[in-house]
Amino acid sequence: MKERGGAAAGSWSGAASAVLAVLALLAIHRELPRIAPSGVLWDYGSFLASARAGLEGLDPYGVHPLTMHVSLPGFDGWNPNLNPPISVLLFRAFDLFEPATGMRLWQAVSLVLWAAAVMSLLLQYGRDRSRAEIAATALWCFGLAGVWDTLFLGQIYMPVALAVVGGWLLLERGSGVAAGLLIGAAAAIKPNLLVWPVLLFLAGHRRAALSAGLSFAALSALPLLVFGSGLYVRWFELLAGDGARAAFLTNASLSGLLSRAGAGAAAPAVSAILLAAGALHAFRHRPDAMRTSEIGLLLSLLASPLAWVHYTLFLVPIFVRRWSASDFVPAALLLVPVPFVIGLLDAPPLLGLGFGSVYNWALLLFGVLILADARRYRESPQGRAAEAAQ
Repeated sequence: MKERGGAAAGSWSGAASAVLAVLALLAIHRELPRIAPSGVLWDYGSFLASARAGLEGLDPYGVHPLTMHVSLPGFDGWNPNLNPPISVLLFRAFDLFEPATGMRLWQAVSLVLWAAAVMSLLLQYGRDRSRAEIAATALWCFGLAGVWDTLFLGQIYMPVALAVVGGWLLLERGSGVAAGLLIGAAAAIKPNLLVWPVLLFLAGHRRAALSAGLSFAALSALPLLVFGSGLYVRWFELLAGDGARAAFLTNASLSGLLSRAGAGAAAPAVSAILLAAGALHAFRHRPDAMRTSEIGLLLSLLASPLAWVHYTLFLVPIFVRRWSASDFVPAALLLVPVPFVIGLLDAPPLLGLGFGSVYNWALLLFGVLILADARRYRESPQGRAAEAAQ
């Protein structure tokens, strides 16, 4: 972890990297048995059911034989496909294989995609780091709770994360149009990511933002050509009636934290204030593309009604680029295995709001650290000169 501040910071940085590496190894050891074949399809079954329903002219957002049913303390219900209509087309690829075989193949593909994302980040940011730091970074990336729960459930976050990483790296290299295409593709699957290109636009990085908008619009229009507008209506209806999930402990957004605190009704207003503040900051200060991206990605999670722990994978480019000892606590908290958190579902409310909301606290702390760094930069001679040049 390259920390600004000299030799003392460097020695602490080495210690922090070593501790994170050990914690990551413990997390991997704890999580590895979870992805052993079990015969249960979990979310993969819901995705396959959605695709089959679309092919048969049924409701892709309804409940079908392969739709996952969740029965946990405080929550009992069906877990249908909640992704945008483009997913109904994409999930058809899952029906090329027998379901259990398809899930195992998808887990393997997901792991390869994540390895590609991590390798891309290490190639970009590992050149001036020691081998120990690179190893610790890689272990941390593979120890994250979001990685293992994605594999366990047969979820789809890895291709989205790879698109986020690709868009991030291309943006840093000045390839705005290409970056935007990947950012828009990621947002077409996870629309909360639209916060990212919107802030890029407001901060003056128009080529990337407009390219993202075109990519998002093109992919989002495909289901209209195949299914018509009714599928979007059904998807919106499903989301509107899905508020009970907000309090679930793996929801890392502010909405999740407020719901657990009994203040869920205030969540929309708080999210709107956050987004407005981010927009004002981008428009007023015109931060560079990467600082804008940090805030955009973070707000896309914090201000979202639902931002499962898997969404934290989208923040990995920020962590790896910074790799600062100051980020040790949020980085460590994101290693806490999901089963530990799920085990607190029937715990007393105060415990759920504390230890049970570990992912929320990680994001909030990380946000404070990013904002503090942004303020220090703005107040530095370099930052003042950059803002004056706008």
